[in-house]
Amino acid sequence: MTALIRNLFATWMIFAVSYSFAQDVAIEKLDPEMQVSKKTVEGLDWYDVTQWGVEGRILPDQDRQQWFDRLPASAQQSVTKAVWSLSRDSAGMMVRFKTDATAIHVHYKLKKGNLAMAHMPATGVSGVDLYARDEDGRWRWVQVTRPSSQEIKTQIISGLAAGEREYAAYLPLYNGVQFMSIGVKPGSHFEALAPRPKPIVFYGTSITHGACASRPGMVHTAILGRRFDMPVVNLGFSGNGRMDKAVGDYLTQIDAAVYVIDCLPNMGPADVTKKCIPLVKQLRAARPNTPIVLVEDRRNTNDWILPSRQQHHTKNHAALQAAYNSLVDEGVSNLHYIPGDYLYGDDSEGATDGSHASDLGFMRQAELFEPVLRKAMGK
Repeated sequence: MTALIRNLFATWMIFAVSYSFAQDVAIEKLDPEMQVSKKTVEGLDWYDVTQWGVEGRILPDQDRQQWFDRLPASAQQSVTKAVWSLSRDSAGMMVRFKTDATAIHVHYKLKKGNLAMAHMPATGVSGVDLYARDEDGRWRWVQVTRPSSQEIKTQIISGLAAGEREYAAYLPLYNGVQFMSIGVKPGSHFEALAPRPKPIVFYGTSITHGACASRPGMVHTAILGRRFDMPVVNLGFSGNGRMDKAVGDYLTQIDAAVYVIDCLPNMGPADVTKKCIPLVKQLRAARPNTPIVLVEDRRNTNDWILPSRQQHHTKNHAALQAAYNSLVDEGVSNLHYIPGDYLYGDDSEGATDGSHASDLGFMRQAELFEPVLRKAMGK
């Protein structure tokens, strides 16, 4: 009995200490790189990114309800309520600049107080992800913010090697941004780099939107943007990528290098049969020479043990293949196709929850997308 009481008391003490630790210690204090004194972020030169623009923000000359919305204000009257709400997230947006600063800071405010999701960390949902070019011109990761509040004013990284270089900061995937500025020490050279033309345009689902990347730069759309060294537009709408004509009306207004249509995870075979051909013809009528890539849905990584799910994917693939063949037979040119069976690999390890990609799954998707896009764009 005495031993039992001692064990219960020990268990209670562990719980109490753990609870106290979780309550009293701020998230940023758990990581020394994110623990920044107030003095560190004062007296800096701050540069408002809206003054030179971000990539991934389509049709910048059209009015917006808020500057960082992905779709213009006019879309609220035409797209579904869900698509409009999701379009307020800054998924796919990226700002470029050059500086010789040895420390880089960011100040931004998020639209939503929910910084993370059950299956996706705050770094991916709400973080700002910094990359830089190395001496060989390759984009390489530098650091990501770890949001613990709705407004973040922090040093992303310090102790950088001397020299001027180009940086790219990816904006949050599943949160919106109200404002954002980059901060460097006075006397540092800072050059804003304007958004580049002719983006790769992705229209898709929650996976395109970014679920469940650990960081904004780890979505396959961003990976491919770095590999091709091209701008990217991410029009992924979680649960609502459905080949809608109303979204197509905005796709056709973009002077794209290529359109990638990756909506099948939110569709069934009947929807694919009904909506795929009209969307492709809508794009082709407006942009006769722009390549179009159709993508089969990934297979859930556990469909090997779920017969009904496996059958769903197989029927979906067949419906898209039939639509593709019909379009080719009708003479629609510059149309390309990506099979879906191995988008996450063949070992069932490419997803976070069976459906949404992990970082591994996104890297594997990029590997399969790259040769098709390279051919489509004549790269």
